[in-house]
Amino acid sequence: MVISLNWLKEYISLEGISAEVISEKLTSAGLEVEKMTDQSAIYKGFVAAHVRECIKHPNADKLSLCKVWDGQNELSVVCGAPNVAVGQKVVLATIGTNIPGKDFIIKKSKIRGAESEGMLCSESELAISDNHEGIMVLGESAEPGSAISDLLGLNDVIFEIGITPNRPDALSHLGVARDLAAIFGREVKKPALKNLPASGDIHKLAAVEIADTQGCPRYTAKVVKNVTIGPSPEWLKNKIQSIGLRSINNVVDVTNFILHELGQPLHAFDLDTLAGNKIVVDKAGALKEFTTLDSNKRQMNPDILMINDGEKGIAIAGIMGGENSEVTAKTKNILLESAYFNPSVIRKGAKFLQMSSDASYRFERGTDPHMTPFAAERAAELIAEVAGGALIAGTIDIYPEKIEKKTTELPYSRIERILGFTIPKEKVIQILKSLEFVITDSTEEKLMLEIPTFRPDVEREIDVIEEVVRIFGYENIPDNLIVSYPVHNRVDQTEFDDQIKTALTGLGYFEAISLPMISEWESSLFGNPVKVKNPLTVEMEYLRTSLIPGMLQNIRRNIHAGEKTIRLFEIGNVMSRTGEGEVSWKNLHEETRCVLVLTGEAETKEWYRDDRKYDIFDLKGDLESLAAKFSIDSFTIDSYYSTEKNIFGSVTELKSRGQAIINGGSVRKDILRKFDIDQPVFCAEFTISSLAEAVKKREGFRHLPKFPKVFRDFAFILDSEVQFNELVAFVEKNQTPLLSSFRLFDVYEHKSLGEGKKSMAFSLEFYNENATLTDEIVDREFNSLIQKISKKFNAQLRGSN
Repeated sequence: MVISLNWLKEYISLEGISAEVISEKLTSAGLEVEKMTDQSAIYKGFVAAHVRECIKHPNADKLSLCKVWDGQNELSVVCGAPNVAVGQKVVLATIGTNIPGKDFIIKKSKIRGAESEGMLCSESELAISDNHEGIMVLGESAEPGSAISDLLGLNDVIFEIGITPNRPDALSHLGVARDLAAIFGREVKKPALKNLPASGDIHKLAAVEIADTQGCPRYTAKVVKNVTIGPSPEWLKNKIQSIGLRSINNVVDVTNFILHELGQPLHAFDLDTLAGNKIVVDKAGALKEFTTLDSNKRQMNPDILMINDGEKGIAIAGIMGGENSEVTAKTKNILLESAYFNPSVIRKGAKFLQMSSDASYRFERGTDPHMTPFAAERAAELIAEVAGGALIAGTIDIYPEKIEKKTTELPYSRIERILGFTIPKEKVIQILKSLEFVITDSTEEKLMLEIPTFRPDVEREIDVIEEVVRIFGYENIPDNLIVSYPVHNRVDQTEFDDQIKTALTGLGYFEAISLPMISEWESSLFGNPVKVKNPLTVEMEYLRTSLIPGMLQNIRRNIHAGEKTIRLFEIGNVMSRTGEGEVSWKNLHEETRCVLVLTGEAETKEWYRDDRKYDIFDLKGDLESLAAKFSIDSFTIDSYYSTEKNIFGSVTELKSRGQAIINGGSVRKDILRKFDIDQPVFCAEFTISSLAEAVKKREGFRHLPKFPKVFRDFAFILDSEVQFNELVAFVEKNQTPLLSSFRLFDVYEHKSLGEGKKSMAFSLEFYNENATLTDEIVDREFNSLIQKISKKFNAQLRGSN
């Protein structure tokens, strides 16, 4: 981003502040000044001079001998320009002057035997244009000896600022002025409308329709009639050229001026070329090819956003206008476009077309949706002034769904907690007001804020704190600051992750690393999908809600490569979302999980044994071994008729102190088919925090039981639809303290049991740590539980009549 200091001073008083200080403060505040060019230093030694005498060089036909007055001395200069003449006011490069852009210093020398004490310069030699056909002739008012930098307005300081993608608000002179006002405690002088007289009715001359409101939430249009296309006035031309742009004509120069003043891209259409005097914003659809302003034919895709008239496409929205509606010397009536386009839509379109423009650069990062009417009004007034046009009354402003300003609260205590030091409340308020945050409510403890729409990067209180401290100045942070943190007993997450990796590696698993982005259907298997705003492909359109899909993809790739026996694990982060509506940090949850999978042959065929495939008991054994490595008091529960997590057929669950910490099982065949896997896969997934919590709660030494345990076995005939987990949950809810264990040890299905029936056998363990249990007490507890299960599940005790 190129910023002119002279232009900047029109919006903020910088009196008493040097360009060096401005550069330093901007860089410190996050707007890095990559290069600073002081034009006064570049044009040092160039002065106005008066040609008093001009004769032919005696030894060269194409050279002239000139006598020039520089305000103090009469100097002899040899000149080769064909247009030099007596009486002219010209630009003289005095001895010792460095010619811009060239490794050349003016010295006193002899040219064809004649002494020369300087050089008369062309515009090319001054690096202000490509014109080198003759010397530059100044106006009659130029005083000999006057610095050229002052006469030609070449006394500016140009800043080249590297703007990070999150700061689209700084892509304009007004945006940079806003930051400087906050830094130096100055006021921003925003440009004002002149409210020029207008006539007619815009709605009788033009109409706008937004067919794709997602791609174009807001479209504003103004009309100026009877303009005369021609060169821009000097003030406008100088503004445009000061930042390195080429002046085109008065109308186009105004749109470029507004772009660099306000940061709002505009486009001017020749109204008379628009079929039906209508603008329609919609996707390209069936349009295959479109010719842009640079006369290049662009191959389109259906999702690119287009600006159309009543019959055809006339511009690629937010990227470049069309050749069929450009402003030419014959244009008389102008329709001005000032719109807000969806950043991701423009980004995708520009990427597909491999195009980039000043407009797309800003739209991709996010412009201010509330700026479009003001920018259109200001541009229309300027066009009416510089092109002699007539303003048409009224504005077309299509805004179907208003973009509301985001709000947040900022507790003062939070600032101190994050930064480790106190910023005075008055200073915090002054900074936020300077940055145009609206304080809707204020107490001694906190501020309620309305975030300006030109700051799409600010969403949460932590973002606001970052704004406060960058303007406050990192150099103002106390250097004797002592930051203290309370010490808590906690599990070192990195160390604990490494311990899990070591344990699983010891069990024969290999670590895998998968991409965190997956497809929509894969993400939907495990919760509410979280969509990525700018996905690389449709296969990576959503953030993973589980590690299992990525691991199944790894298994598929290995099988296709000929490796069918696989034992893998991965530790990584997953995202989950609560509720519906727009995704924000408030409804997102991130956690670290671990997944392990095994498939293929557990044992290969040898002369002394047959081969054996992995089954759920291998997984169960590995989970128990993992728990044992961390000395977790645990047990596993199996279910062969569960649809746990909608992905497992049979399930194994590792519990500790009544809480499930690891869930796993055999992946359902229909799920495996979707991943193109034709062999059984067993996997388990758990959160690192749940295992860490179980490690923290593990028990130490316990005394041997003082009293004997009592065991009872029973089998129930139940409906096939009854799940083991349902039984477990019911027993846990209705058990007494005497029941210390409830375990499934057999499942049996046969037609002898009846249609749609199955038998499940359980072992119950009773124990009282204070006394010996009698048969009477155990039978009472046992029979009570049997009756409750029979009633709840319509179950029949096997072996009873």
